[in-house]
Amino acid sequence: MIQKLLFKIGQKLRNPFIDSWLLFLKSSESWTLEDLKKYQLKKLQELVKIAYSKSEYYKRTFDQLNLKPSDIQTLEDLNKLPLITKEDLIIFNNDIHTNLEASKVFDASTSGTSGASLKFKREEKADSFNRASIFRGYSWYGVKPWESNAYFWGFNFTLHKKIKTKILDRFQNRFRIFSYDDIAINKFIKSLKRVSYIHGYSSMIYEIAKKINKKGIKAPLKLKLIKGTSEKIQDTYQEEIQKAFGLKMISEYGAAETGIIAFECPQGNMHINMEGVIVEEVENEIIVTNLQMHSFPIIRYKLGDYIKLAPKNKKCNCGLQHSILEEVTGRIGAVVYGKKKNYPSLYFYYIFKNLVSKYELYLNYKVIQNKRGTLVFFIEQALDHLEFIKLEDEIKNYFKDDIIYEIKMNQILFSKNEKQKSFISNL
Repeated sequence: MIQKLLFKIGQKLRNPFIDSWLLFLKSSESWTLEDLKKYQLKKLQELVKIAYSKSEYYKRTFDQLNLKPSDIQTLEDLNKLPLITKEDLIIFNNDIHTNLEASKVFDASTSGTSGASLKFKREEKADSFNRASIFRGYSWYGVKPWESNAYFWGFNFTLHKKIKTKILDRFQNRFRIFSYDDIAINKFIKSLKRVSYIHGYSSMIYEIAKKINKKGIKAPLKLKLIKGTSEKIQDTYQEEIQKAFGLKMISEYGAAETGIIAFECPQGNMHINMEGVIVEEVENEIIVTNLQMHSFPIIRYKLGDYIKLAPKNKKCNCGLQHSILEEVTGRIGAVVYGKKKNYPSLYFYYIFKNLVSKYELYLNYKVIQNKRGTLVFFIEQALDHLEFIKLEDEIKNYFKDDIIYEIKMNQILFSKNEKQKSFISNL
């Protein structure tokens, strides 16, 4: 009761609209797909009116296209507007911001792991909606947000920030690890026995799971949910996590600038947060419109991921009518330089996906390019001769003789302070 009270006090001070948003989101769970689309259209029309009247950037964009907000009469009319990139959000940052008055506004930023960091203002109502969206996902697993939880995140804290973080964690009944030496890890593992849910970087959770399994420690009895976010959950992670905790890791997909895009239900489907975003798939790339944020309008945003939407007629046994995001395939933008040609880094996704589908060979990997025409494949697992040949065959299948490669096995891939990247180019 004390922890719930502390959590509610902190929530009231920071995000007073969370409870009302959560009530709304729980009620909209029973909506039909048609109801959800009607709500999306209503919010879209509201968004474009505000963007046109309050944002210099969007007014200029509409005028150049000879468009008015009233021209957006259907969800399909969204296609009349151009796509916007992260570079646009950074270059035209001041012009994109609206001059709306809000009772409370937060400074927000992206991590910058896929390029330059974006900074923007997010009003409290939009921030509360985003947090309520996460809490709705928790509710599908019987989790209350004030229950004891373990948080795996990158850190690079000064003493002042570490103290501030510990205070905030206390209000959220959250504990995390600040060091990765054996003493700190052992202490942290013992603390896991009292947690209800675990969340954070999937690679960090995977590493702790391996240590738990190696030590033969019994899984936490109270655990209801393990959530990976900010990184792709590799298929190879699930076996270790299932063994350590008795649960599979589920996925939450989103970004700071878009809010929560999708959340995995207990049936294993990633339901799009349709009350908060419109998701389009354009040439296998995700395009996101944030329906709830008015202080910094995000309309038809190229987030930078390849995705695959489920067929429109796919239904989930959980009962939700929300559209399903079948897969986040990989990150867009990184280029692999061969001796003669260039290749998309998405090739690595297919190389290792093929090993699973053809041979049930699950590998954790990182690929680094330091020189044009050469690649170094770092593999966590040991490979026997036949497995090594299978990996070589897949590499040659995609890069032919245009790449010289080296395969290193039994490698430590885990990075303590940041999210994992499967491909790193130093060119």
